[in-house]
Amino acid sequence: MTPARPVSPASPAPQGSPAGATGAGEPDLRHHGDAEVRADGAGLTDLAVNVRTGTPPQWLRDRLTATLADLAAYPDGTSARAAVAARHGRPVDEVLLTAGAAEAFVLLARTLTARHVAVVQPQFTEPEAALRDAGHTVHRVLLSPADGFRLTPGAVPEEADLVVIGNPTNPTSVLHPAADVAALARPGRTLVIDEAFMDTVPGETESLAPARDLPGRVVVLRSLTKTWGLAGLRIGYALGPAPLIAALAAAQPLWPVSTPALAAAEACSAPAALAEAEEAAHELALRRDHLLKGLAALPAVRVHGEPAASFVLIELPGADAVRARLREVGFAVRRGDTFPGLGPDWLRIAVRDEPTTDRFLTALGTAVGAAAGTAPGQYAG
Repeated sequence: MTPARPVSPASPAPQGSPAGATGAGEPDLRHHGDAEVRADGAGLTDLAVNVRTGTPPQWLRDRLTATLADLAAYPDGTSARAAVAARHGRPVDEVLLTAGAAEAFVLLARTLTARHVAVVQPQFTEPEAALRDAGHTVHRVLLSPADGFRLTPGAVPEEADLVVIGNPTNPTSVLHPAADVAALARPGRTLVIDEAFMDTVPGETESLAPARDLPGRVVVLRSLTKTWGLAGLRIGYALGPAPLIAALAAAQPLWPVSTPALAAAEACSAPAALAEAEEAAHELALRRDHLLKGLAALPAVRVHGEPAASFVLIELPGADAVRARLREVGFAVRRGDTFPGLGPDWLRIAVRDEPTTDRFLTALGTAVGAAAGTAPGQYAG
């Protein structure tokens, strides 16, 4: 087993610059998949953003529309907070509703004090960006593709008193065993687990959202963006010890979550919605298997580990050129070089329905062959 690469402090952003404006050789932490489809992206088939297609479902649209009659009143999160608490079997005072999981990262960065911050990379870049913007020095724990980007024993240094990890991890799609993640918890440490994609895993088998007896402070962040198609609504939540949740709430402005977003949090926590999400997760697994089989037919493409979420990370030579050629024929995919620990030979692909995947795989085989100056790849659908 290859050990995680050494923990090293990330290069600081230039003074007065946002975290995304990094120095030479540093990835742009503020680049996200939506950038692939915004600029001259009209007409592109979107495989860059991991939001489930065909969402929000009509019943949820109707629920949100019904809230428009209440917009004259200030939002009241009581019912939504109780619904989320019941969904995870936690007391209400251990739940904080936020304007997307991204707000929770900012609240944590601005509220917590830490001497040694470790962010397990590659992962979603907003936690590191928020921490750096708040003045923290961030040490990166770089997991190795040789290990399938899995967490290895001893990867996180003992002196780390604030640790951030994704599970399943964006962009690697790795689902770490709950026991391995829980083993990172200890007295004197705050462990933050980004579970934004956990509801794409059937049964949410490795979630620590219900865990209340781990040592130290454990915070689990969740999002309704991906499964329910609510990226524009901004709704997520944090689960953690009541004193820490109260401190985070004190850092929020008044009425931080809108009335429609609160309605979504309540509705998506109901048993019927959870059953629908579970069904969607099983369907996603089948679609992901279809994508993986097609990728395996392309000799130049390599997938590390066992993807478990709604996207797949691939490695191939000349990925930048391949991405550009895919855009020319109508497909947007997510570049990988803005994630710490990756580089220009990586792409992230969202899982879509089988016909869309087949069209993409055909285009990818052609693009890979063109980038290599050889005949097109052998994928035949």
